[in-house]
Amino acid sequence: MARSPSAIKQVLLDWCKAMTREYENVEVTNFSSCWNTGMAFCALIHHFYPDAFDYSQLDPKNRRYNFDLAFDTAEKLADIAPLLDTDDMVKMKNPDWKCVFTYVQSIYRHLRDHENNKAKVPAEAES
Repeated sequence: MARSPSAIKQVLLDWCKAMTREYENVEVTNFSSCWNTGMAFCALIHHFYPDAFDYSQLDPKNRRYNFDLAFDTAEKLADIAPLLDTDDMVKMKNPDWKCVFTYVQSIYRHLRDHENNKAKVPAEAES
C-alpha cells in the first residue's frame, strides 16, 4: 500500500521523536525549527553511536559546533553524506524543512538496520 507524502513525513517524524525522546534540549515536532540548534541532529546520531561524543556536554547556543559534530560523526561512522552545510544551517533561523527532511531520510536509510534502531519504521518512509 502506497502512502501519501504527508504520511511518509509523519512516519519519519515519529521515528525521529522515538530516537531522540530521552535527550535534553530536543523536542522534535517538525523538520525545521526543531533542528535549528543542531541538538536534534546530535541526539539522533548519538542514539546510534553513544560512544562517539559526550552529548551531555553540548550547548544549544553553540550551533556551529553542534552541526559540525553531527554531520562529521554521521559521515565518519555511518557513511552518511553531509547533505546539509553548516554555514547554511547557522545562517538560517528556521532551516528549510525539505532539506532537513531529505538529510534525516538519508540518516534513516543508513541506520534503519542498526542494532540501536528500536523503533522500526515501515519501508514506506523510504519513498
